[in-house]
Amino acid sequence: MYKRVRLKDTVEVPPKHLADVSEQRVKELLQDKLEGRMDEDVGSVVSVVEIHDIGEGAVLPNRPGVYYEAEFDALTFDPAMQEVVDGTVVETVEFGAFVGIGPVDGLLHVSQITDEYLTFDAENQQLASADSDKSLGVDDAVRVRIVTKSIDERNPRDSKIGLTAKQPGLGKHEWLESERRGREQQGGDAAAEGS
Repeated sequence: MYKRVRLKDTVEVPPKHLADVSEQRVKELLQDKLEGRMDEDVGSVVSVVEIHDIGEGAVLPNRPGVYYEAEFDALTFDPAMQEVVDGTVVETVEFGAFVGIGPVDGLLHVSQITDEYLTFDAENQQLASADSDKSLGVDDAVRVRIVTKSIDERNPRDSKIGLTAKQPGLGKHEWLESERRGREQQGGDAAAEGS
């Protein structure tokens, strides 16, 4: 879920920018420092939006810059447990599919895609069922539920988000649309029989 949150952080203004310690300069430095970073409390920082306050600068021994504490608003993406999200498959591998949800990727394990047995087709970069025409590949749109979340603040790329698509209303958008049309068809057939 995307949120706008109020944060505080310290930013180092290098000597070459000390003549211009403006809100814009501090915002740029905070953007460089924080955007793309994962935090256990707020999720992934997407963008520093607005600076509210810049404190007094502090000089530290043996450090060339001046450190300012700033209060600011940031746009964040924090995937919540059990949240249902739409995403796009960005990669398929033997053990599942990586799904882009906002600025992060989650793993949709092969056991969590469908009840059908899926095999990995490396040539076409997709997971395919031998029992039906169902397949899941790169760029496919899916609706999934977040079932596990482990954030690694030091190495955001090592953060892990687990997904499932094995519940009603979840799965590849194409499959969901086909199921909806099937239900409508059954409803129409039942109404015709009752006439």
